[in-house]
Amino acid sequence: MSTLRDELYSLLVPLVGERLIVPRTCVAEVIGLQAPAPMSNAPPWYLGLVTWNEVQVPVVSFEGVLGQAIPVVSGRTRVVVFNAIDGKLQSGCFGILTQGFPQLVRVNAEVIRPDPSRGFPERVPVICQIRMVNETPLIPDLQRLEQMIAEETSVLG
Repeated sequence: MSTLRDELYSLLVPLVGERLIVPRTCVAEVIGLQAPAPMSNAPPWYLGLVTWNEVQVPVVSFEGVLGQAIPVVSGRTRVVVFNAIDGKLQSGCFGILTQGFPQLVRVNAEVIRPDPSRGFPERVPVICQIRMVNETPLIPDLQRLEQMIAEETSVLG
């Protein structure tokens, strides 16, 4: 019998009042925030486009997607650039505004548990909330978020 535990390197992404937990392999890079080029007629959560590696990357506020206030930008604000999953975005990636640098963590079945204390509307890109030691991060549905960005981008473009 193997003594190795199945572990996943993950990032805890700080938001205002929340954290997301995502596999490290989903993230291309964490960059400093540059003022996004605004998109006319975009929903409030779609903040605009920033240039990363000579590509125009759509940037969103996850708080805004959840129906919360768009966070105030501070010196700690960063953009986590995610690799797109479905190829629906011309840039091949998208960014989520974050309130600081993500924290690298290793997770396994022994340290995480489902946390059913909260429900989320069907169209919100959240798979679930988990309990992990003293944290209750959200597992985002990155595929759904990519679809939402692609829909807005096609309407705006």
